[in-house]
Amino acid sequence: MKIHNPFRVALVATLGVGLGILLIEGLQSLSTILVYVGTALFISLGLDPVVTWLEHRRLPRWLAVTLAILAVLGLFTGIVLIILPVLVGQIGQLVEQISLLVSRGTLLDDLREWSLATFPTLQIDQVLDFVNTWLTDNIDLISQGVVGVTLNVAQGLFGAFIVLILTIYLTASTPSLKSALYQMVPASRREGFTNIAEQITDSVGYYVMGQITLAAINGLLSTIFLTIIDAPYPTVLAVVAFLGSMIPLVGTISGSTIIALTCLIPGLGSPTTAIIAAVYYLIYMQVEAYVLSPRIMSRAVSVPGGVVVIAALAGGALLGLLGALIAIPVAASILIIYRQVLIPRMNAR
Repeated sequence: MKIHNPFRVALVATLGVGLGILLIEGLQSLSTILVYVGTALFISLGLDPVVTWLEHRRLPRWLAVTLAILAVLGLFTGIVLIILPVLVGQIGQLVEQISLLVSRGTLLDDLREWSLATFPTLQIDQVLDFVNTWLTDNIDLISQGVVGVTLNVAQGLFGAFIVLILTIYLTASTPSLKSALYQMVPASRREGFTNIAEQITDSVGYYVMGQITLAAINGLLSTIFLTIIDAPYPTVLAVVAFLGSMIPLVGTISGSTIIALTCLIPGLGSPTTAIIAAVYYLIYMQVEAYVLSPRIMSRAVSVPGGVVVIAALAGGALLGLLGALIAIPVAASILIIYRQVLIPRMNAR
């Protein structure tokens, strides 16, 4: 191909590259806002089945949205008021116990004796030397990390307030937003697009409600079980189990591992308690996978196990915890489009 005006082509190419760089930098600057909007949209889609159910009971949209929001806020407030005092008290006791262990000046000796008695084959001296050296060499990074965590907590509280406001707005205006989106599609394809879009939003909504239900079941059963076996700080560990179950696939395993390891802390738990907890969560994960999840998630689009793993890893790498949460609904949406759009088109050729 002959280029008649090389300068013009080079100028246009340079402007295109510059515009692309500015667009990427703009998206990076707006990444926090986009995360807030995505989180609020995800929650509003989860509330949509509840609002729709209330509308079917002949309630106006505004009243259904108000009741759904108030129910969620009331439930959250009730949980906080019930759990927070116990949680703060138990965290305070945990910090006090750790402070006593550290202040005695014999922490390493006590830890060495306990490790040798519990794990006779463990080379504890080498492990303690490595830990001590690592802590000494990285004390500045640890201090900076503590300050960073404090700032992140404050930023998280502000973000939660913004997400709450956006959730209320998006939940109230979901029908109008959907209608505006559907109007952008040509009339000849609008019916099919609307059908697929409704399936996607319904699937995401049922998935969110189902995941919250599974997390609540795990948290409640963990509270009862950990109290029965006299585990250290059962309320704190039950909250860990609840938050872990909110993360698809790996959340329950991670939360169960943290709980079992916490039961091994010298002076707080015992190897017997840790083994009992590990066996319980191993059984619970099987019950959740084969009994609870198929029934609770029956109205959401099923996603193959391999796709779940890949989606959760990719979502977590891109957007952290939020990415891991929304990865499965996104994968389900892609599967809907694949099954109902791509495959029929390929078969028609």
